[in-house]
This record gives sequence, structure tokens and C-alpha cells, in this order.
Amino acid sequence: MAYYRRIRELREDNDKTQKEVAEYLGTPYQYYAVYEKGGAEISFERAILLAKYYNVSLDYLAELTNSKHGLSVGELTREQQKVIDTIKKFDTKQAEEFCDFLQDIIDMIKK
Repeated sequence: MAYYRRIRELREDNDKTQKEVAEYLGTPYQYYAVYEKGGAEISFERAILLAKYYNVSLDYLAELTNSKHGLSVGELTREQQKVIDTIKKFDTKQAEEFCDFLQDIIDMIKK
């Protein structure tokens, strides 16, 4: 995922060190640094923790929107709402796998 740029920007904008954020996530500082360089994928659980930490949406972290608090229902296209409705039917593991799959497709399209 390309959200490594956003997590670096958020950390810097909030005057946090990589060590502080790594401690919050419960991961070694060196591993968090790899996240910011885009060298490793952030787990869904850690992405949620980061979104809560910085008070932003997961959409913002994933660069799906430039609004820090995500899209409102009125801003969603019919297709976007269909995706959300589909995800709501999944359990946590299925939702994570579905989001990973969608991100892979998005990454292929961007290339």
C-alpha cells in the first residue's frame, strides 16, 4: 500500500518521532521505520491503531481521500457504497482479505 507517505506526513505534522509511534504500535522502532519507507505492509490492526492515534480515517491513510475524516455517505458513488455494503457482510478476517485484494487491484491499475 502507498499509505507509507501518509503515515510519515502525519507523524511529522504531529511532531512525533518514529520511536514514539513504534512504541504506541507495540513494534520495534526499526520495523516501524520500514513501514514509512514502504518496505513492509502495515497490518490492518496497526493501520486502525494509526488512524485512531492521529484521529484520521483509514481512507485518508490509504490515500483514497484527502479528507482526514474520510468520505461522508453523500460523497460516495453508487459503486463505492456497494463495496461498503459488501464489506459490512464480512467478518473481520474476510474484510481484511477483501481490502488487501482491492488494494492489489488498485496498485495494478496505478502502474
